[in-house]
Amino acid sequence: MKVKMYDLTQRLSIHTPPWPSYVPLQIQYFKRLAGAHMGQGANGQIITTSNHIGTHMDGEIHFVANGRTIGDVPLEEWCGDGVVVDISDSVGDYDLYTPDMLKKRADIRKGDILIINTGYHRYGWDQPEADEVRYMVKHPGPSPEFAQWALDMQFKWIGVDCGSADHPMNTILRSWHPKLFIQAENKLKEKYGKTWDEMFPLEEFYQIMHLKLFPKKLVHAENIGGDIDMLNNKRAWIGAFLWRAIELESCIGRFKFFEFEK
Repeated sequence: MKVKMYDLTQRLSIHTPPWPSYVPLQIQYFKRLAGAHMGQGANGQIITTSNHIGTHMDGEIHFVANGRTIGDVPLEEWCGDGVVVDISDSVGDYDLYTPDMLKKRADIRKGDILIINTGYHRYGWDQPEADEVRYMVKHPGPSPEFAQWALDMQFKWIGVDCGSADHPMNTILRSWHPKLFIQAENKLKEKYGKTWDEMFPLEEFYQIMHLKLFPKKLVHAENIGGDIDMLNNKRAWIGAFLWRAIELESCIGRFKFFEFEK
């Protein structure tokens, strides 16, 4: 049996933007090849970063005091059967995606790893259409019923190709970008006839994909990218390969899609 491997990971660089307000990646050499006084030396680096940059997994303890750290989660929970669902032709700035929208596109099964292709990876920092504000602040997000559906489906974890699995206007970004919030609310009212707070009451929907799902052990990966467009609506075996670090609340990682060929 042959295995074809695809990379779902965004390239990581000092230019990769972290989630707004988080510490960006910093890389410094502390020794170099020519730096030894008794023969050839070696290159050595020190890295300083937050855990929320590039393709990364938000861990339970990111929001849950008694949750598991990244290193406490068994490897089996990071890997398994899954599907990449492409809705990129149906969503734009500030839009909502629904369970029905995803179910019409692909064979989604209970217990899957679910990867959502909104199309917003094309605004990633290293892409021809790079747009950091659009990538982080204007991307689509889940409809009101989405979180409960995700729990009912018992997904292992969810991955999104944008800044957050929550809609940006259900996060602190709503306050940090008031002019963009007005744009988002106007679009919502035009499409659904409701204000943002009518459709998403703050006490129930503020960071719901984090605050309500993480205590149920349903976490998510953000900034999925790489080969995602080659995998639209395909099922295969998906894996998140993270550090076995017992302190980490979240973790940068390498995310893979394995297609088995007979």
